[in-house]
Amino acid sequence: MVASTPDSRVFRDIFSTEAMRRVFSDEARVQYYLDIEAALARVQARLGIIPAEAAEEIVRHCAAGDFDMDLLKKQTERIGYPVLPVVQQIVARCRDGLGEWCHWGATTQDITDTATILAIRDALDLVEADIRAIAGSLAGLAAKYRDTPMAGRSNLQQATPITFGYKCAVLLAGFQRHLQRLAELRPRVLVGEFGGATGTLASLGADGLRVQAGLMAELGLGQPEIAWHTMRDRIAEVGCFLGLVTGTLGKISMDVKLMMQTEVEEVFEPFHEGRGSSSTMPQKRNPISSAYIQGCVSMVRQNVAALLEAMVEDHERATGTWQIEWIAVPEIFLLSSGALNQAKFLMGGLQVDPVRMRANLDLTKGLIQSEAVMMGLGPALGRQRAHDLVYDICREVIAGRGSFLDLLAAHPEISPHMGRAQLAGFLDPANYVGLSGEMVDRVLARGI
Repeated sequence: MVASTPDSRVFRDIFSTEAMRRVFSDEARVQYYLDIEAALARVQARLGIIPAEAAEEIVRHCAAGDFDMDLLKKQTERIGYPVLPVVQQIVARCRDGLGEWCHWGATTQDITDTATILAIRDALDLVEADIRAIAGSLAGLAAKYRDTPMAGRSNLQQATPITFGYKCAVLLAGFQRHLQRLAELRPRVLVGEFGGATGTLASLGADGLRVQAGLMAELGLGQPEIAWHTMRDRIAEVGCFLGLVTGTLGKISMDVKLMMQTEVEEVFEPFHEGRGSSSTMPQKRNPISSAYIQGCVSMVRQNVAALLEAMVEDHERATGTWQIEWIAVPEIFLLSSGALNQAKFLMGGLQVDPVRMRANLDLTKGLIQSEAVMMGLGPALGRQRAHDLVYDICREVIAGRGSFLDLLAAHPEISPHMGRAQLAGFLDPANYVGLSGEMVDRVLARGI
C-alpha cells in the first residue's frame, strides 16, 4: 500500500520522476551505506589499520540486492537507526569473523550523512539536466520572439510594451544564475562526513585524518575541514537552492496561467486530446502543468523551512532535528523533480500567439503608449506638465470622449510641438519596446 503522493501509482509521475525516486529509494540508500563501508574497508586495509583479508571479505558483501530488507526494517525500528542493522548483516555474511572489522572507527551519523551527500550529488545531476533543458527551450523562445511585441504588465494591468522574447530572456537569465549557483555550491555541499562519536576521530588515533582523506578520495567527495555533525548548513543550502529553482518555476506557472485566461489567450500549454478538459464545461482548456508546478513549489517551500528548522541542533550530536532531514530532503528533491519535469514539458511545447499579443496591445486604443507620448512631449513641456496633460487626455479617452490620437493632435499645448504623424508613431507599440532586443541578445550570448 502506497499513501504518499510522490510514490502513488496514479500521481507519482505527475509530482515526481522515476529517476529521482530511484536516487531516494530504500535500495539506493542502502547501497550508498554499503559503498561507504566498502570504501572505508579498502582505505583502512591500504593503511594497514585492518587486515587486507577482512577488507576483501567486507567488500564482497556490499551489494544491496543481497540484503534482507524486511529484517532491516525490523532492526531499524528496534534500534532507531538504519546503519547498525546494515553493518550487522554485513558481519553476519562475512566468514571467519572478518566482518568484525567493518565500520571500524566510524559512527552511524558518519555513514548516514555521507550517504545523504552521495544521494544529493546524484540528485543534483538530474536537477542540472532539467534546468539546462528548460533553459534551452527558453533560449529558443527568446530568439524566435526577440522582436514580437506584447503588453508588459504591472499590477495585472497593461504597463508598457515589451517583446515576448524579452519575457522569456528574463526567465532564462534566472536559470543561468541557478546554474551558476549550482556550480558554486557543489564544492561546499559535496563534502563527506567521517568524525566518529563526537567528530574528533579519537577512535582512530593518529590515523584518523589519513583515513578520512582516503575515504573521501574513494567516494569522490570533499574532505571536511572539521566534523559537521550538528552544523547543517550544507544540507540547508541545497534545500534553499531548490527553493530558489522551484520559485522560478512557480513564476513561470503563474505567468502561463494568467496568459491562458480566456480574456488574454497569448500562450497555451502543449495540447493533446483531452488535456485540460473539464467534466462539465466542454469549451474549457485548463492549465495542467502550471497547476501541478504550483502545487510542487508550495510544498518544496514548506520543506525548505523544515530544513532551516533542522539547523538548530544541540551540542555535538543532535536529538531529533537530524531526523527532520530524513523526511524533508527526499521530499524536496522528489517534488522539485516533478516541478522541473512539468516545466520541461511546458516550455518545450509552449504554444505562442503573436497575433493575439498584438490584438491585446491594441485593446486600450493607444493608451498603453501614454508613457511614450509623455516622454516625447517632455523636452518641450517639461516632464511633469507632459505627465499631467497626457493623464487628463487618457481620462477623456476612457470616458469615451474621443480617440487618443485625435485628442492629442487637437490639444493646443501639444499641436505646436508635435504633428499628427509624429504622434501616430508614438502610439505604435512596436516603436516602444525599448532595448528589449538588445537585452535578449545579451542574455543569449551568455549561453547555457
